[in-house]
Order: sequence, then structure tokens, then C-alpha cells
Amino acid sequence: MTAATQTPGPRQAIAPSKRALDLAVSILLLALLWPIILLIALALLLREGRPVFYIAERMQTPDRGFGLIKFRTMRPAPEAANRGVTGGDKSARMSRLHRLLRRSRADELPQLWNVIRGDMSLVGPRPPLRLYVEDHAALYAAVLRDRPGITGLASLKLADWEERLLAGCASAEETDAVYRRRSIPRKARLDLIYQKNRNLCFDLALMGQTAARPFRRRRG
Repeated sequence: MTAATQTPGPRQAIAPSKRALDLAVSILLLALLWPIILLIALALLLREGRPVFYIAERMQTPDRGFGLIKFRTMRPAPEAANRGVTGGDKSARMSRLHRLLRRSRADELPQLWNVIRGDMSLVGPRPPLRLYVEDHAALYAAVLRDRPGITGLASLKLADWEERLLAGCASAEETDAVYRRRSIPRKARLDLIYQKNRNLCFDLALMGQTAARPFRRRRG
């Protein structure tokens, strides 16, 4: 388990109606899904061992980090091996259970607690790693005007594409280079489109698409 570094900095302003929706939906989902969350935790504990959860630093603003909570979906490795995004270079560390959790996005259910805490929103840009925020400061200064989310326009439109793109990378260096060159700009464009058009109806539509995603047939 990785300790996340907390850094000072202002929190983004969030509309009271959006915050109310975040709290209402997150509390309702936790009340409904706690048996599933418990079963996933037990399955990981019995099949993969400890730790069940993975807590890693992600950025809420360009200068404020928080501890993002996920179910662990890789076998533990030295800290250096966890740097950067996940690509084909890390695939050997994933079991069938890990892949199922990632494919269904069930590994992100613990992030409902991040939403309740105010670290994240339900809908917004995915929270980036510090190294990408520091290296692409101007871009993320714009993207992170919105509080990061569990799901969002870029996540829904590009998640499968990005997974296929990075799965072909054979080393951490290749994964990092491909992610920087192809994923970051494309996701940022969609995040900024969401930012310009966000409203509660748009958020509800994206939440509905996210809920349906595990049940749709994956392409190719």
C-alpha cells in the first residue's frame, strides 16, 4: 500500500447542487452496494492476499494531492515499478480476478468514499498522477479547474481505446511515452469540452452511461 502525500492548496469551488448530487448518489450507492464491495474485498483477500486496497496519490488541483482508494488490481511490486500509468509492461502482475475488476470498473467502487470526503466528484476528469501534472502544467491547470471524478466524458469515450493502446507497450518507458504523446492531449480535449458544457443533466447522463458500461459488449 502506498502512502499518499497531502500537499496544501485551495480546493476547487463546486456548485452546491453538484455537491448535493455527489453526496446523495454516493451514500445511496454505498448503502446498496456494500454487500458487493464486501464480497470483492473477501475474494481479493482469499485469492490474492493482502493488501486488499491500493491507496495512491492523485492530484485534485495542480498543487494539492489526495489519497485515491481502489481495490488492488496488481500483485505488489517495488515502488519504482508502480510509477506511471498501467500498460502491457505491468500485465504479468494481473490475475484473472484483477482483470475482471478493471474491466467492470468495480475496482473503483471504494472511490465513493473519496467523493463523500470531498476529494473527488462523481463526474469530472480522472485525477492524474503528480508527475504528469508537473510535466504538463499549463494543460492540467485548465483541466483541474474541475474537481476530478470517478467517471467523465473522457473516461467513457476513451477508456477502451486507451487500454488497447497501452496494452501493446512492452516497457514502462514505452508506456509513459505513448501515454504522454497520445492519451494526455486527447483526454484533455474531452475534459475541457465537459467543463464548458457541464450541468446536472449532463452529469446524470454520464453516470447512466457509466452504470451501463459493464453490461455492454466490448469492441474488438
